[in-house]
Amino acid sequence: MNKKSILITGCSSGIGYFCAKALQKDGYHVLATARKEEDVQRLKKEGLEAFLLDLRYSHSIDNAIAEVRKRTQGKLFALFNNGAYGQPGALEDLTRDVLHEQFETNLFGTHELTVKILPLMRAQGYGRIIQNSSVLGFVSLRFRGAYNASKYALEGLSDTLRLELMDTNIYVSLIQPGPIRSSFRKNALAKFKENIDIDNSPFAKEYVKKLKSLQSTKDVKFTLGEEAVYEALLHALTSKKPKEHYRITKPTTFFWILKRLLPTKILDSLLRKVD
Repeated sequence: MNKKSILITGCSSGIGYFCAKALQKDGYHVLATARKEEDVQRLKKEGLEAFLLDLRYSHSIDNAIAEVRKRTQGKLFALFNNGAYGQPGALEDLTRDVLHEQFETNLFGTHELTVKILPLMRAQGYGRIIQNSSVLGFVSLRFRGAYNASKYALEGLSDTLRLELMDTNIYVSLIQPGPIRSSFRKNALAKFKENIDIDNSPFAKEYVKKLKSLQSTKDVKFTLGEEAVYEALLHALTSKKPKEHYRITKPTTFFWILKRLLPTKILDSLLRKVD
């Protein structure tokens, strides 16, 4: 019996890395991708089938699609769109270019990869598309505006795609994690220092606290390990009727309920207090 193939983006660390290793152990044919050659080589040394994919560039996406066709004989069971990063900073401190860069990876590249994978799935008559979103895909927090916007947009595209594929055997699921133990804060810290003019911001004093949070190695409250996302991913891959949304961690469920029940002003006052 042939193994089911799955393409995963963003496998250099965190959720993508954990899920790639776990799926391979569970018998899947994993195609693990990363945007840096050194990460690809490391993944290969660890026994994963890996190749380059930088979501910022169409030529890299096209090369990855060619690799998928070659390595799977054109049969891909699933795509796990996991590759993304967070750009911290108040909205008025974000330039157009910085916001565009956030969307290139978190949205535009993800969209392009997805629509270029869909012909394979249509031809074979089945498939699973699983999007790694966030609690910040449906509620907003201060200083996360770029990431918020990219994930809100991803959710909108995913919900639409699910409607457009209802007459097929291709299922679209959204995973919405809250705090998960990963390299997310470390990567966000680098982007914060790279792109935010802290000293000349009206939020300079608040950024001091934000920097401490990003530099901290302590888990925030209710943080779960990557295995929590893997459990949802595995259900989305194996269930005859995968869920449309997988809400991971207590904060995700809590804020989803509050958004449905509370008036906007009251919800805003609660969200304003979240660091």
